[in-house]
Amino acid sequence: MKPESQSTSCHKYVLVFLLITLFSFILFTYININRSSPDIEPTLIFTMKEGIMTILLWTWPFGDRFTLNHCENSGEDQGCFFTADRNYYLTANAVIFHHRDVCQSKSQMPQITRPPGQYWVWFNLESPSHSPNLGFMDNLINLTMSYRSDSDIFTPYGWLVKNNINQNFTIPKKTLLAAWVVSNWNPSSKRVQYYQELNKHMQIDVYGRQHKTLPHAGMQDTISKYKFYFSFENSQHRDYITEKLWRNALAFGAVPVILGSTRENYERFIPRDSFIHVDDFPSPKGLADYLHELDKDKERYERYFKWRAKLRSKSDNSWATHYCKACKGLKEAPAYRTMPSLVTWYT
Repeated sequence: MKPESQSTSCHKYVLVFLLITLFSFILFTYININRSSPDIEPTLIFTMKEGIMTILLWTWPFGDRFTLNHCENSGEDQGCFFTADRNYYLTANAVIFHHRDVCQSKSQMPQITRPPGQYWVWFNLESPSHSPNLGFMDNLINLTMSYRSDSDIFTPYGWLVKNNINQNFTIPKKTLLAAWVVSNWNPSSKRVQYYQELNKHMQIDVYGRQHKTLPHAGMQDTISKYKFYFSFENSQHRDYITEKLWRNALAFGAVPVILGSTRENYERFIPRDSFIHVDDFPSPKGLADYLHELDKDKERYERYFKWRAKLRSKSDNSWATHYCKACKGLKEAPAYRTMPSLVTWYT
């Protein structure tokens, strides 16, 4: 074979090798982006309009699917396109990572280089006590999205709004004293230990997995019959104020008795005369005695409802509502920066 022919043949082999290598790289990248990806939603495939921000949900939170791109229902900004299709990863302006879905291993995070300028948003509604492996997010996250009021994107379990309905709040008819709904019964937890001591001095009806059955459909009708509802959080942390207050007590028309963060912390979100805090009393017996006094004094009991003449509570724990808040938050995001330690901030 002539040298020229040998050279041409070698060049062909090199070219074929390079093409195979390039194809393999593209295939590998595509597979990694789509690994464990939710199914593509055909209704979300449409032409992007100029100025629309693309926000990718890296996972469905806890595997719960919900309707995307209907933020008008919650009154949030409409200038965003939400998708759970990882094919958008390389063009997305932001990616939201639900902590509990990715916290076990970095292999649950994207395995290819992040596009320049793409925001990675850390989303979590659990307290620090139930948020494992926070450290592995160090130097990865650009924005925080949680119930903490100092988050970049504040997504609380509930909030108060001005009462513009021009009608007085009607206190539901009360026939029972006190109720508590608890799904996770941990005998060593602070709330269970407090309950066990309190129950020695007053009657408390307990509902939940290991107690009385309470169907979700009948929850409001049942709780509204009680004068007091025990809003006992599973852990005590700053701003960790869940549906136990916003929905179970305030929305259902019971006076909340709170065990959680400090009274001062709660007063940042609700009027001081709208709730009773366990820290106001030297012992569970002192609290029980006070509740018995209110039970016999209608006027004093009803003072806990006066705030409702000017304010009303809202509680919306749907995933869609939380994610919709990300649109405005991202558009108002501070200068691009990376959090060196999520643990330091969150705990």
